[in-house]
Amino acid sequence: MKTKWKVIITLAALLVAAIGVYASTAYSKRGVVTVQTGQVTRGDLAAIVTSSGEIKPKNYINIGANAMGNITEILVKEGDHVRKGQLLARVENTQPTADVAAQQAGVNSTEADLTAAAAGLKVADENIRTMRAALDHDKADLDRMKADFERAQELFNEKLLARQDFELKKYTYEAQKAQIAQSETGILKAIAQRDQQAAQLASTKTKIAQAQANFNRFADVLRKYDSVAPLDGVVTNLPIRVGESVVPGIQNTEGSVIMTIADMSVITAEVKVDETDIVSVHLGQTADITIDAMPGKTFKGHVTEIGDTAILRSTGLAASQSNISSQEAKDFKVVIAMDNPPDEIRPGLSCTAKVTTATRSNALTIPIQALTIRQRGDLEQPKSGSSSTTAQAATKPDPAAEKARKEELQGVFVLNAGKAEFRKVDTGITGATDIEVLSGLQQGDQIVTGSYQVIRTIKNGAMVKVDNKAPVAAATT
Repeated sequence: MKTKWKVIITLAALLVAAIGVYASTAYSKRGVVTVQTGQVTRGDLAAIVTSSGEIKPKNYINIGANAMGNITEILVKEGDHVRKGQLLARVENTQPTADVAAQQAGVNSTEADLTAAAAGLKVADENIRTMRAALDHDKADLDRMKADFERAQELFNEKLLARQDFELKKYTYEAQKAQIAQSETGILKAIAQRDQQAAQLASTKTKIAQAQANFNRFADVLRKYDSVAPLDGVVTNLPIRVGESVVPGIQNTEGSVIMTIADMSVITAEVKVDETDIVSVHLGQTADITIDAMPGKTFKGHVTEIGDTAILRSTGLAASQSNISSQEAKDFKVVIAMDNPPDEIRPGLSCTAKVTTATRSNALTIPIQALTIRQRGDLEQPKSGSSSTTAQAATKPDPAAEKARKEELQGVFVLNAGKAEFRKVDTGITGATDIEVLSGLQQGDQIVTGSYQVIRTIKNGAMVKVDNKAPVAAATT
C-alpha cells in the first residue's frame, strides 16, 4: 500500500509540474501576434493604369443614305480596299435620271437658240456694214452729181445749156439726196434690228444659265443616289443587301447606314479608364496593348486623346447628358494609337491597355499590402495614473483634442525589439505590387507584410512572432 501511494503522489506531482509549465508558457505568450514580414528594398518601379476597350481605326466614316429607295447595286464587299471617289453602291434612280435627261435636253435646246441668236446678230452686223458701205458710195455719187449740177447751172445761166439738160442734172442731184436720206433711215432701222437681236442673244444666255442651274440641281439630286468612298480605306461593315430599302436621316431620326469605310493606316485602342486613374493619364504616355484574339503578343502605343466628359458605366452616356445619379461609377475615354499594328488586326477586337503613367529608378519600395491606416488616438499609449484625467476628459471632451485623435495616419508597422511599432510614411507612385516610399522608412527596415487580418487589427507596440513560412496546402484525398 505504501508503494501504491508513493506512485500516486509522484504522478500527481508530475501532473502539477506539467500544468505549471504549460500555464507559465501560455502566460508568457499572452498577447503575442504571429506576423509575416518583409524588408524595405530599392528597385525600379512603374505606375501602370490598366483599362479595357476595343480596337478602332482613328478615322472611319459611316456611309449613310442620301436618298430614299431600294438598293440596286452594291459594288464592294466587306474587307475590300477602296479609293477615294470610288462608286460603292447605288439606289434606284429612274425618276431622277429622267429629270436630268429632260434638263439636259432643255439646256441643249437653249444652246441651239443661243447659236441661232448669235448667227442672227452676226448677219445683222454684216448687213449694217453693207448698208454703210452703200451709203458711202451714194454720198460719193452725190458729190459728183452736185458738181455736175453746179456746172450745169453755170452753163444754163450763160445760155450755153438747154433747159432740158439743166433740169435733168437738177432732178438727178435731188434724187440722189433722197436716196441718201432713205439709206440713212434704212441703216437706223438695221441698227434697231441688230439691237433687238443682241437683246435676244442676252436673253438666250440668261435662259441658258437658268437651264444649266436647273440641270446642276437635278444632277446633284441624281448623284445622291450613288454612294462613293470619301477616303481611301477598307470596308469594315456592310449591313445592307441589294433590294433593301434605305432612307436618309431627317431631324432627330437617324438614316440608314449602307456601309462603314475605315482608314486602317492609323489604328487605335479606345479604352475606358476609371475616374480614379484618369488624373494620372497624360498625352504621349506609352502603353502596352494586348488583344484577346492574339494571345501572347504585346503591341506598343502612345496616348493621343483623353476624353473630358465622364461616361457612366451603366448606360454608356456622357454624365453631363444623363439624369442618372452622379453616384454612378464613371469612366473616361482614352485613345491610344498603336505604333506598329499587325496586318491581321480588325476593328472591334477586344483589347487591354496598360498605360505607364510614371516610372522611378532605384526607388525605395514596400509591398502595397503592408500599408495601413490608423487613427492617431489608437496609436497613443495610455499613461499610468491618468484614470482621473481620463474620467475628467470623458465628462468634458475637448473638441480639438477629439479631432486630433481621429486624424487618420498612413503608415506601416516596423519590427523593433520584438514589437510592432507604427511608423507614418509618405508614399509616391504605385506599381503592380509595390509602392514608393518618400519618407518614414530606410532601406533594410523590417516591416509587417501579413497577414491581411493581422495588419488590419494589430495594435501599436504589440509583441509579435515572425513566421514567414509559406502556408501548406491541405492534402487531397
